[in-house]
Amino acid sequence: METFSSIINSSTPVLVDFYATWCGPCKAMAPTIEAIGKEVQGKARVLKIDVDRNQAVAARYGIQSVPTLLIFKNGNIVWRQSGGMDKNILKNVLMGFV
Repeated sequence: METFSSIINSSTPVLVDFYATWCGPCKAMAPTIEAIGKEVQGKARVLKIDVDRNQAVAARYGIQSVPTLLIFKNGNIVWRQSGGMDKNILKNVLMGFV
């Protein structure tokens, strides 16, 4: 089984959606995140991290509001944004790190 650490330390860009099940904007972003995950398959990865179930990971990356989107490449945060985002813009940002 892959670990979060091994996934984000890859040379493949990884979009991580830090969310909460009770968060309205997170629910609104869920279909966008899922669609991007399917569209970038093989070029980039997409992960969803529930901040309530993974508090240590959320704390490590200073997640203070949800949704917060991070892109990792080679273990480094190369992009970060809190709040919702347009699907095409987000996909273009992610593909810029491929």
